[in-house]
Parts: sequence; structure tokens; C-alpha cells
Amino acid sequence: MSSLTKYEDEQVRKIREWKIKEPSVMSKTFGKVAVPVTWLVQKIIPHAAIRSAIDVVNSAGKWLSDAGDIKRNGMVSEIQNLRNKDLELSDKLANSVHNWAIGMAAAEGAATGFGGIFAIAADIPVIVTLALRTIHKIGLCYGYESIDDNDNQFILGILAASGANSVEEKVAALTMLRSIEVTIAKQTWKAMAEKAAKRQISKESAIIAIKNLAKQIGINITKRKALQAIPVIGALVGGSVNGWYIKDVGWAARRPFQERWLIDNQKILEV
Repeated sequence: MSSLTKYEDEQVRKIREWKIKEPSVMSKTFGKVAVPVTWLVQKIIPHAAIRSAIDVVNSAGKWLSDAGDIKRNGMVSEIQNLRNKDLELSDKLANSVHNWAIGMAAAEGAATGFGGIFAIAADIPVIVTLALRTIHKIGLCYGYESIDDNDNQFILGILAASGANSVEEKVAALTMLRSIEVTIAKQTWKAMAEKAAKRQISKESAIIAIKNLAKQIGINITKRKALQAIPVIGALVGGSVNGWYIKDVGWAARRPFQERWLIDNQKILEV
């Protein structure tokens, strides 16, 4: 086990703090004021629309998260070279990706906010798309590309952690992420062959999991966006909420990828 640098030790502390932090959604802030609007928004936006966005975008993750700028700014010829280069460098790359995504989300939310409650239906699939793109691209900053099913499940686990509505949901997402990390670390050709034999069962399980994730994300986002339905303040709320959501998504991606990087570099066993 290699010793941690001062910077790495500080990041381990921050990963730990993020893991134990209770999820926060806007409904807690606005209390009962937003409840009727939240109910209406959830009726307008079917979970099927969110599930469709998750299915399509996660499959197209590599295409959406172009790696050219990451390789250029990270001064590497291949993304995987960042996997054991320097954590502080990867964090700087991730910070740039994160900030850009927050800005894009805020601008898009402000634009659709003018349309009030009915524009939210079009806005949510877009923000889910941006969320998944952000997770994929932050993964690239640490040297991780989505290549197989395990990688895709890791991305969805991060999305679940970012959209948790309770401590229980966050713990479940973090447990899933750790399980995937262990699976990837132990993966062998024999294990891959056995997995292929069980692919049909895995597909059925994945469909159920994505349905549940879509429901969870739908509840989380609509709670955040409830006040966007109110005339006049919709644009301000839309921009703020979208930016806030992608900020949460970005940190939910950065902390697990930091931990994965530290584990792969034999700096820690687990946070």
C-alpha cells in the first residue's frame, strides 16, 4: 500500500464527508408551499420519459463525452493514462468539466423556465441527458471510460447517489458502487464468460433497476423544480435549480471516481 500525499489525504477526508452527508432536496427548504405544485409536475412528467433518457443517453455516453479536450489538457495520448498519473491533475480536469456543465444547466433551465409548468416536461429529459454526460466526462478525467456493462452500471450508481431522496437511497447507491468496484477489480475472462451466460437474467434485472432509478430521479428533480411552475419566477428558479442539480451530480461523480482512482493506485482499500 503506497503512502498518501497531503493532497490525497485531504481528498479522502472530503470523500468521507460526502458519503455521510444527508441528501438535500428543495422540498425540504420550501416545505408545504411546494407540495401541490410538485404533485402537478409529477403528473405532467411521466417516469417513462426519464427512463427513456437514461436508456438512450447512457448507451451513447462515449459519444456525448468527447475525450479530445481531456487528453489534450491532461497531456496524455490515451484516457487510461490518467488512471495512474496524478489525482490533483484529474481533479483540475474534473473541475473544469463540472463548472461548464453547471453553466450549461443554468442557461438551459432559465430558458425553459419562461415556459412555466408545461416547459418542465421538455426540460427534464434534457437535464437528465446533461447529468449523464457530466458523469461520463468526469470519469474520463480520472482515466475511466465506459467500456462494458460494469462501467455503465457504475455510471447509473452515481446517478442514483446524486438523486437520492433519503439517507437509505444514498446508502443503497453507495453500496452498489462499492460492489461494482469489487467486481471490476476481480474480473477475469472466466467471470466474463459466466456473466455472458447469464446475460438474459441480467438484462431483466437491469430493466427493473432502471425503472426504479427513473422513479427516484423523477421524484428528486420534480421536487427541486416545483417552484419553476410559478409565473414570473420560473426562469430564475429553472436556472438555479438546474445548476444546483448538476452541481450535486458533479460531486456525486467526482467523489466515487476519486475513491476508485485511489484504490486502483493502491493508496487506500476503501473510504
